[in-house]
Amino acid sequence: MDIRLARPGDAEALRAIYNTEVSGSTVTFDIEPRTHADQLAWIDRHQGVHPAVVAVDDAGVAGFGSLSPFRDRAAYSTTVEDSVYVAGDRRGQGVGRLLLEELLDLGTRQGFHTVIARTSGDNEPSIALHRACGFVLVGIEHEVGRKFGRWIDVTILQRML
Repeated sequence: MDIRLARPGDAEALRAIYNTEVSGSTVTFDIEPRTHADQLAWIDRHQGVHPAVVAVDDAGVAGFGSLSPFRDRAAYSTTVEDSVYVAGDRRGQGVGRLLLEELLDLGTRQGFHTVIARTSGDNEPSIALHRACGFVLVGIEHEVGRKFGRWIDVTILQRML
């Protein structure tokens, strides 16, 4: 498995993974699938200091992850939020951990101080992945999202770099 920076040629593979979660799960609170143009713009935003990475092997793109600004205000500039998505047929094979470890390494090299993970409260695999990578629970936002006709909590985890 190779972990590398995302590039425009990855757009369709990333979009397919992401849109599956948009339409079929609560792991993202997006409710509208991304277009090809949306995905290209997302990749463009994740160049440089807030990178996106992909996990690729002979079968193609197995997953992707990114670091994003945590908040717009300048005092938050050394804090980032991570996101990790793994194709459904590739889960349980260590892809998520490889992606998250690479994001943590990149975050450290970029000089960030801490990483926040915000995941739907029922996403136990994501919570377990983050805990396995040294994140600790710092809070729960109760019923802040609504999707598929139900309220969803957000679990917040944090790791200092």
